[in-house]
Amino acid sequence: MIPTGSDPSSSATSSATAAEALSFEAKFRLLLDITRTISRSLDLDETLSLIIDSVKSFVPYDSAAIYILETNGRDRRIRATVYRGYEEASMERLLRLGEGFVGWVVQSGGAIVIPDVRNDQRYVRSDPLTMSEIVVPIVANNRIIGALNLESRTLDAYKAADLEVLTLFASAAAISIEKAILHQERLEKRRLESELAIARQVQRSLLPDRAPTVEGFDIAGLTVPNEAVGGDYYDFIPFPNQQLGIAIADVSGKGIPAALIMATFRASLRAQVRNDFSIRVILRKVNYLLWESLDSSQYVTAIYGVLDPVNRRFSYGDAGHNPALLLHADGTYEELSCGNTVLGLFEDRKYTECYCILQPGDIIVLYTDGVTEAGQNGEEFGLERLIETVRRHQKASAHEITQAIYSAAQSFASPSPLGDDLTVVVVKVNP
Repeated sequence: MIPTGSDPSSSATSSATAAEALSFEAKFRLLLDITRTISRSLDLDETLSLIIDSVKSFVPYDSAAIYILETNGRDRRIRATVYRGYEEASMERLLRLGEGFVGWVVQSGGAIVIPDVRNDQRYVRSDPLTMSEIVVPIVANNRIIGALNLESRTLDAYKAADLEVLTLFASAAAISIEKAILHQERLEKRRLESELAIARQVQRSLLPDRAPTVEGFDIAGLTVPNEAVGGDYYDFIPFPNQQLGIAIADVSGKGIPAALIMATFRASLRAQVRNDFSIRVILRKVNYLLWESLDSSQYVTAIYGVLDPVNRRFSYGDAGHNPALLLHADGTYEELSCGNTVLGLFEDRKYTECYCILQPGDIIVLYTDGVTEAGQNGEEFGLERLIETVRRHQKASAHEITQAIYSAAQSFASPSPLGDDLTVVVVKVNP
């Protein structure tokens, strides 16, 4: 395609004439000067622009592009990072290894000169006026990181001498390109670390900063994210009548996306709690709000309950979450669940609420699956180990029980990491 505002025939002819007038030795000296200039920059875009604009002084082209190999897991694609002479729309397409002349060069590692692109089925048409092409790999530390591609609207425009000097130039430029890429990666890493630190600070501010004080009860909570931020959540919501709202939740997924959903869930839950709805209505409304906000594959499991210390009554509603444990002073236990479905996956769901009457010495344990699914060699920590851990520490404080559960799960999984966010809330009825 013809570049806007230029005469391709006159510009290509003048560039070709100037380039052909240079001897190989002169081209080599020019190449050294250009390489020194390029090496001063640490900015990737500036480096690539200097390279592509400098090439024209010793190898003419009507259009040109520098392609960089990008690896994302197993997916490897080639992107035109900087280009000249093409229409933007024609360069938006990503190439795969082996696709087109550029894909062939990046895959094979060999340079290629095509006297007439019309006779080669590998040609991917970016400029309909192109007649000949030359592509050389960009190799740094014996690793192909991209390719330099030049196209001409003249038949058989590139010779062996052009291939030789362009290959030499690409090898020298590769050092500057890799240096700029590494610098950019370091800057990106620092930026991400800074953003994660802010996200971690924000998430901590959404969690309780201290255990609540409720007469006749000892209460504590603990959350340990698997990554810098996590998708687990717990909360204590005090009411004027001395009752206490208690919540625990686990968001599908991990990392920052899960943390954002967690913040959405917290805001939705607290907004509905302020309206003084019943537990079942709160869960139904939160479900609808999440359904409106989340993708179809995302959801939240949760338990929300209200502790009435005067009557020693715990009313609760669960939403697809691990059943809470109620361990009695005699060592027996029961699981607390109303059998409700997860939040955010379906538009409209009815939720039921249940309750239990607590006796002195009873312990309620709310937890996320990061506790029971902690494991090693395919074996999980599991419910029975969780129960035994609580039994061994029945006489300890609520805070000490949360720490004991975390330590037991971590020790069981060792030397492997836990693998998921871990959250525990313990409500202990004082004797």
